Amino acid sequence: MLDPSSSEEESDEIVEEESKEVLAPATGARLSPSRTSESSGGLQPSSRSSSVRPSSPSPSVVSEKEKEELERLQKEEEERKRKLQLYVFVMRCIAYPFNAKQPTDMARRQQKISKQQLQTIKDRFQAFLNGETQIVADEAFINAVQSYFEVFLKSDRVSRMVQSGGCSANDSREVFKKHIEKRVRSLPEIDGLSKETVLSSWMAKFDAIYRGEEDPRKQQARMTASAASELILSKEQLYEMFQQILGIKKFEHQLLYNACQLDNPDEQAAQIRRELDGRLQMADQIAKERKFPKFVSKEMENMYIEELKSSVNLLMANLESMPVSKGGSEFKLQKLKRGHNTSIIDMGEENENQLSKSDVVLAFNLEVVIMEVQGLKSLAPNRIVYCTMEVEGGEKLQTDQAEASKPMWGTQGDFTTTHPLPAVKVKLFTESTGVLALEDKELGRVVLHPTPNSPKQPEFHKMAVSKNCPDHDLKIKLAVRMDKPQNMKHCGYLWVIGKNVWKRWKKRFFVLVQVSQYTFAMCSYREKKAEPQELLQLDGYTVDYTDPQPGLEGGRAFFNAVKEGDTVIFASDDEQDRILWVQAMYRATGQSHKPVPPTQVQKLNAKGGNVPQLDAPISQFYADRAQKHGMDEFISSNPCNFDHATLFEMLQRLTLDHRLNDSYSCLGWFSPGQVFVLDEYCARYGVRGCHRHLCYLGDLLERAENGAMVDPTLLHYSFAFCASHVHGNRPDGIGTVTVDEKERFEEIKERLRLLLENQITHFRYCFPFGRPEGALKATLSLLERGLMKDIVTPVPQEEVKAVIRKCLEKAALVNYTRLSEYAKIEENVGRLVTPAKKLEDTIHLAELVIEVLQQNEEHHAEGKEAFAWWSDLMVEHAETFLSLFAVDMDAALEMQPPDTWDSFPLFQLLNDVLRSDYNLCNGQFHKHLQDLFAPLVVRYVDLMESSIAQSIHRGFERESWEPVNNGSGTSEDLFWKLDALQTFIRDLHWPEEEFAKHLEQRLKLMASDMIESCVKRTRIAFEVKLQKTSRSTDFRVPQSICTMFNVMVDAKSQSTKLCSMELGQEHQYHSKIDELIEETVKEMITLLVAKFVTILEGVLAKLSRYDEGTLFSSFLSFTVKAASKYVDVPKPGMDLADAYVTFVRHSQDVLRDKVNGEMYIERLFDQWYTSTMNVLCTWLTDRMDLQLHIYQLKTLIRIVKKTYRDFRLQGVLDSTLNSKTYETVRNRLTVEEATASVSEGGGLQGITMKDSDEEEDED
Repeated sequence: MLDPSSSEEESDEIVEEESKEVLAPATGARLSPSRTSESSGGLQPSSRSSSVRPSSPSPSVVSEKEKEELERLQKEEEERKRKLQLYVFVMRCIAYPFNAKQPTDMARRQQKISKQQLQTIKDRFQAFLNGETQIVADEAFINAVQSYFEVFLKSDRVSRMVQSGGCSANDSREVFKKHIEKRVRSLPEIDGLSKETVLSSWMAKFDAIYRGEEDPRKQQARMTASAASELILSKEQLYEMFQQILGIKKFEHQLLYNACQLDNPDEQAAQIRRELDGRLQMADQIAKERKFPKFVSKEMENMYIEELKSSVNLLMANLESMPVSKGGSEFKLQKLKRGHNTSIIDMGEENENQLSKSDVVLAFNLEVVIMEVQGLKSLAPNRIVYCTMEVEGGEKLQTDQAEASKPMWGTQGDFTTTHPLPAVKVKLFTESTGVLALEDKELGRVVLHPTPNSPKQPEFHKMAVSKNCPDHDLKIKLAVRMDKPQNMKHCGYLWVIGKNVWKRWKKRFFVLVQVSQYTFAMCSYREKKAEPQELLQLDGYTVDYTDPQPGLEGGRAFFNAVKEGDTVIFASDDEQDRILWVQAMYRATGQSHKPVPPTQVQKLNAKGGNVPQLDAPISQFYADRAQKHGMDEFISSNPCNFDHATLFEMLQRLTLDHRLNDSYSCLGWFSPGQVFVLDEYCARYGVRGCHRHLCYLGDLLERAENGAMVDPTLLHYSFAFCASHVHGNRPDGIGTVTVDEKERFEEIKERLRLLLENQITHFRYCFPFGRPEGALKATLSLLERGLMKDIVTPVPQEEVKAVIRKCLEKAALVNYTRLSEYAKIEENVGRLVTPAKKLEDTIHLAELVIEVLQQNEEHHAEGKEAFAWWSDLMVEHAETFLSLFAVDMDAALEMQPPDTWDSFPLFQLLNDVLRSDYNLCNGQFHKHLQDLFAPLVVRYVDLMESSIAQSIHRGFERESWEPVNNGSGTSEDLFWKLDALQTFIRDLHWPEEEFAKHLEQRLKLMASDMIESCVKRTRIAFEVKLQKTSRSTDFRVPQSICTMFNVMVDAKSQSTKLCSMELGQEHQYHSKIDELIEETVKEMITLLVAKFVTILEGVLAKLSRYDEGTLFSSFLSFTVKAASKYVDVPKPGMDLADAYVTFVRHSQDVLRDKVNGEMYIERLFDQWYTSTMNVLCTWLTDRMDLQLHIYQLKTLIRIVKKTYRDFRLQGVLDSTLNSKTYETVRNRLTVEEATASVSEGGGLQGITMKDSDEEEDED
């Protein structure tokens, strides 16, 4: 505020500096604005402009420019004046609110993210991903952040959201939280670590990345301060805010503030009373002249007058309920109690609301402070003195005791009285020294009659001395402070004369009492009286300055209060007192005429009167100063003469602009302070609610159409209010509706419908990632409300559905167009693109399409909270979206050369998503995808079957039977190909059950056929291989034989996997190939055993030479016997037995080591052992009548025993080992052994069939 002592010359300099800003037009011509006084008609060209203007070949063009510039400056000046006038009204609303309060229940808005902040956040996340921060994180969290960074932060939709002012830090945090919840839920369980702990840990890390290097405490402090300013603002903060909103300079505010006396609640209450009176008169004038707005119905005209009057009466009641206060500090922005209007005041009727003397009783607080006494000389220095004080009619108080040499106290006494002119008595006592004295001796007294206007500082007063006191010049220093009650507006001595009261010209003590907001009384009091002697109720009186009245002596400065049939003349002793009295009474009467002091009139009329009168009060100084700067017209203007609807529209629009440009993501919601001022303005100046909300809707729609993010819930509130008003269904009853309101509502309704449809069409971009929360749901609800024909009849759901369906169809095109542009598909148009590149682009596009569908499901499913059928429409939208992609996909697939399979990943990618989506599985696009790829799959299987068949044929022709893994090279290749083909087809997850079953059946059959072919070819090769091998004991089981066995084993295990089906077809293929394999293995074992038997038969054939009775046997026996006498002859037959045993053992080891099938090996060994014993038994049986040669016996014993033992070691069961055949052979050899031991003596050389024998190991 300006210091009252600051010079006016300084203020002039300020104004001149301000005005220089508008002095330089573009053409170079100087324009000089005239003084902004009431008579100012805009800006006029300066007479010097022609001399300054540069030469120009076209004067007419220059003059046109000058004219345009002049018009622009005039418009700017008019706009400035309008804003100043508006600011005066706004200031008054802030200074003395009596209708509204700052709401405390509004949702707190979050700080918005700016473009620079978004870039900073991106850089911080990039730094984290590059490993440039100290934040420790695991791979799962890094992957989540990487995904969030790519999908959210780098999204162009987020950039647009930031640009629209709708993106807050909370939005980015919530999106990340939603983003990681699924990821965390899918992580494996860890003992002692709950998913909630992981979530909170990840969020803490996210906050650390988001915050960067900032100190969290500083951020918290900043947030707290901003949150407080978002909630409740002081009056000074509100003034400052609306200075910014309306472009008011600080010095203009100071001038207006002081001149309007905004710090004086009495002046503000009086201003309100004058305004309300003016509005009542205006209502009467409208009714009288029939100048009504155009209503939708003629009957509303009378209702309109009633509305005007009832709204004023309501304001009167609100004002009446305000506490009567003397200071502005009592006025906080609190909710005011709105009582029933029991005191509607009719100014014309005197009989109503008459005051009695008891209604104006006042209560005063008095402070009496006794400081010291002077002139006390007659008492001894050590005598005790003290003082008493009392207010007549009240209690008596006493000071402490003091010595007569130092009579000083500083004691304060507090009193309460109802007397405007009380008598305060102070007495001085000394203690009596006489023994018989009953009371102390009074030395002196003083009686004072203070008023609230009396000086407050301590002063010396001469005391009335008692008779026996020799000190006649006693003085006492004391201070009497009398507080002014809240309902006392002014007091002092006046001369007065009237017709009905104060009928004699006399000086009286007056108090102006405020009984209520609307009732004031001038009361005259006598000393020591609580009730007024006489009183004048000021309702209906007009106060003004007047000239001195002839014949009335006493009083210098005159003024009067006039009413029909009554005039009361007052006079004060000085000019300043008169001005203060007139100002106070002017506020009390509520009159529209503002009294102008004669001194001011003289000053205005004087030619050079720059110095204000010395006897004028400070308020007059401010008023003069405001007038000097051209502010007087704004202060003194009558609010009733303005079109507040237009002014409010301007105020609300500018406030909204200011709000949308502040640091909060407000989405169009005003701050509590702004709501408070707008509410108070509407109530105080009678702005219709419907007009207010229509303007608000218009402004919000305009901002939304230009890309700002506006909360649909906010639009819904205002729209619902306007709809209920226009359709006559307001909660507070039917109100008047103007034609303009109805037409404007219809226009707004259409604009709103178009906006909402556009937002639903662009829902991915208007509500990116489901932000703001709940906005899509609110938009759908609002659209339904907007489609209602009136306020009661609900709109048919099918109609709403049809509108939204149409929007979502357009949305599919919009989303796909933008997506394909993003994927740069369009760039390839008109250029030669290879099929591979086209397919690669299509797969990339398919990934983006899937991402869009998943985001729609994740972020835009909230619509089903508004409508149950939203999900169905979103499914239709997805199908439409996919159908657009299908066009590009079909084109890409047509480009592919025949019999290429690179497009299968595209099918798998799409099918994996579609089959897991309940709504899209086997939907329109899914079926189209199947129809497209089914022939490809069939063709692929056909070609693979042919290829595998050829590879079997060629492979077995060139097969080396070297072991490869579990079989041969060809078998391994075959089984791998069959398994890969089946895995590939299975991984396609063909969604149509019948075709999937057909494919499976076909592949199982193919596998069965291929394995059968493999088995047969192996069997043939096995037989051929055996035929080529040696028949003697030199035979060693070749690796190829083992490999062939392994192929059979592998074929059996593979057939279980490759040929079995889950349903009843299992037996058809699997059992068939199993039987074939079993049969083939049986044959192979038989062939191998036959080979082993052949080798044994060869050994036995050699032994046959020693049969009894043959020539060779006799010759051999003789030769050996003869030779053995002279040399060490080798034992015949042992090398043969050993060779056979070695062959058996080697064969057993090779088969056991190289063949994988344990079961087949055991079967082979069983069969081999049994066949061996059968051959031996048969050979011995053939020689039943012959005695075995000693060498035959020894060889057979060795073979039988070793064979038995070796096969037992290889795991042949005892039941097989100890067969009847073996027992027969064993018994025969035992008998032969016994016979030989008798006849030959030591010819057996320790070889025996007994188990306990210890044979020499001759190996």
